[in-house]
Amino acid sequence: MSAEPLLKETLIKRSQQKRRTSPLNYKERLFVLTKSSLSYYDGRAEKKYCRGSIQLSRIRCVEIVKDVGGINPCHYKYPFQVVHDTNTLYVFTPSQESRTLWIQHIKEVCVCVCAPSEIRDNQEILTKFHPQFWCEGAWLCCRQEEKQAPGCEEYNLFGDASRKPLPPIPAEEGKDGRCQRMLPPEVDEEDGDALEEIVVALYDFAGSEPHDLQLVQGGEYVIVERCDLNWFKARNQQGEEGYIPSNYVTEKKSGNLARFGWYSNHVNRNKAEELLRKEDKEGAFIVRESSTQGTYTVSLYTKSAAGKGGAAIKHYRIRETRGMPKQFYLAGKHVFNSIAELINYHQHNAAGLVARLRYPVGKQDKSAPSTAGFSYEKWEINPSDLTFMKELGSGQMGVVRLGMWRAQHQVAIKAIKRGAMYEEDFIEEAKLMMKLSHPKLVQLYGVCSQQRPIYIVTEFMEHGCLLDFLQRRRGTFSPASLLSICLDVCEGMQHLESNSFIHRDLVSSHTGARNCLVNDSLMVKVSDFGMARYVLDDQYTSSSGSRFPVKWSPPEVLNFCRHSSKSDVWSYGVLIWEAFTEGRMPFEQSNNHEVVTLVTTGHRLSRPKLAPAAVYDIMQLCWQERPDDRPSFSQLCLMISDALEVDAALAN
Repeated sequence: MSAEPLLKETLIKRSQQKRRTSPLNYKERLFVLTKSSLSYYDGRAEKKYCRGSIQLSRIRCVEIVKDVGGINPCHYKYPFQVVHDTNTLYVFTPSQESRTLWIQHIKEVCVCVCAPSEIRDNQEILTKFHPQFWCEGAWLCCRQEEKQAPGCEEYNLFGDASRKPLPPIPAEEGKDGRCQRMLPPEVDEEDGDALEEIVVALYDFAGSEPHDLQLVQGGEYVIVERCDLNWFKARNQQGEEGYIPSNYVTEKKSGNLARFGWYSNHVNRNKAEELLRKEDKEGAFIVRESSTQGTYTVSLYTKSAAGKGGAAIKHYRIRETRGMPKQFYLAGKHVFNSIAELINYHQHNAAGLVARLRYPVGKQDKSAPSTAGFSYEKWEINPSDLTFMKELGSGQMGVVRLGMWRAQHQVAIKAIKRGAMYEEDFIEEAKLMMKLSHPKLVQLYGVCSQQRPIYIVTEFMEHGCLLDFLQRRRGTFSPASLLSICLDVCEGMQHLESNSFIHRDLVSSHTGARNCLVNDSLMVKVSDFGMARYVLDDQYTSSSGSRFPVKWSPPEVLNFCRHSSKSDVWSYGVLIWEAFTEGRMPFEQSNNHEVVTLVTTGHRLSRPKLAPAAVYDIMQLCWQERPDDRPSFSQLCLMISDALEVDAALAN
């Protein structure tokens, strides 16, 4: 870093793995902008060496990425792109202000590198660019499949993506006549506390290793380092430091509802009603996100609806006043400066509601979420830490048992029988799979790879596979509850899709619903993603074998063994059909050879009795002949969410 830096900040760089079935890497890098180059370094103190450098003269475009689908799993949510030569570098910043500053500086310095007349004549500067990500072999903005395809939105070197002029940056003339950028103001070390990132613990965390830091629910902690997406290094009020799971804490700031026990994230209307009925208390309530982004709803349970003695659930949208500052209300006469103040008031006064908010049904009633491994960078598990309990089932790779890890955590332990898989390849991939942490994915905690058989240790799901769950409770499901199940699976698959991770085995070897599991909170999660690639079984990859999931496979897999996220979409459509038939076998009257003929000649499964027309339309979209005509999982999530809202509106 010999040249004087104009801008320097630790950001996150996204890199694409060569294998499309592997997840994208998101790594922290120290980015440095000088008058001649944009470089990035390994940000750790002990390894500060250059990982890459781009000469400014080679940059063709610098602009924001419009992340419309919310597909990036990175905890820095403000991406921008640097197009250089034939490559695109995606960088994520922690705030909108930071992103604007970087884009503004790079564009301004690029103008300084070339005289304005040279810029106009420079054929390397793009006239159009792609405003969204290149992901899974296509541009998300225009669906073009050629990476070097012409852009689809006009690019302006002198403005942002909305083509408004950027505000000027203070500059002064250098000795050579070229402009010199002013560095961001230095922060006084005495003011360092003002920049500290303070978080609040949502759950207790005991810590399993000496380098972990214990969390107490409601306690405040300072983030020392964001190690990766799943683990932070933090400091408590006593000055002790250690690693904590990132999904156990939330930022301490006004307006952040996640720190309150009555707020439940990722809970839709149907799930909220299930939780409130299970609680069965007058005044039980949940505050959740509404279907309209950025708004919230209070779902309230009462046993005395309309004075008739019948239980009912009312849903109240939290409204905002017009003008500034914004205020919030449920009943028009009672207006508050924050949602927290509003909820606190209605916990003591009904004031227009059918009941006062008495019993929050939130995080205090739920077990803590799973973590990506039991500790930071701990993927190898000592088998002596495992206690084996009852057998849960068996498959082509081995037996699965209920177990305990260090007598603290219930886990599922899968013993891989000898010769069942490519063990060395899987062990390497397991390190990446552990980092795929999402509420709708069964968490991989680690592996025992130093002995045989290998053990795979995962989150334990109390109600087992979705197929059995559907069949056991046949006749008790409403269309809305079945659609909610489908949404859970879709959200898990969307996360895999956004990480360029192809499941291939959503369909399992016998039924699609087997590779989706149900926990004690009736949440459905996708399991065993990516495992099919390591199975040593010729029958599994041959349509002539009974173990091949023919009835869940699209034409391109049956004919050419071409797997992609769009083949997962086809399989997901069959899973929706399974859900709305409450666990029936698809094409149950046909053998595999007959199914191949039926599918390749355009035959599709018929509409289940429980499936509304809109839901069957979604299935048919999943079963389009051409993979490109099928929706993405991101699009499917929106469709299913809309269908749930329509169902709720009709119910009312």
